[in-house]
Amino acid sequence: MNTLSRRFLATLATLALGVLAAGGCHAAEKRLQMRDLPESVRKSVQEQSKGATIRGLHKEVEDGKTYYEAEMAVNGRGRDVLMDATGAIVEIEDEVGLASLPAAAKTGLEKAAGKGTIVKVESITKNNTIVAYEAKVQTGGKRSEIQVRPDGKRITEDK
Repeated sequence: MNTLSRRFLATLATLALGVLAAGGCHAAEKRLQMRDLPESVRKSVQEQSKGATIRGLHKEVEDGKTYYEAEMAVNGRGRDVLMDATGAIVEIEDEVGLASLPAAAKTGLEKAAGKGTIVKVESITKNNTIVAYEAKVQTGGKRSEIQVRPDGKRITEDK
């Protein structure tokens, strides 16, 4: 087998593994209807979605734990509520304007974005406290996400 054939097969194998891995990630998330939710989760969704439009409901399994996510729109802005199997709120992501952030968080996101354009910002709330701000960044044709704490320090994921 010549070098070109080996490179082609190696590339093909890498792509196949990537497709399989991506498919495996999505298998842990399942789209649901309100009637599919456990009663305690349904009650939490109904409470959290007052005045909102529900855009989607999902069940996801992460590290062996089952979570439910309600995606909604409130006053034209996105809001995602993550609940555990008992209906307890684990995390809330609210779409916010960049200008509304504390100065340190805004500066931290802008610094981390570099030459990229910040296209969306969300606050991340746990236990009724904003713990981070997440920005979707467009750089050339690529999209990425960055997070900073409220004090503006960058958060890196260890995955």
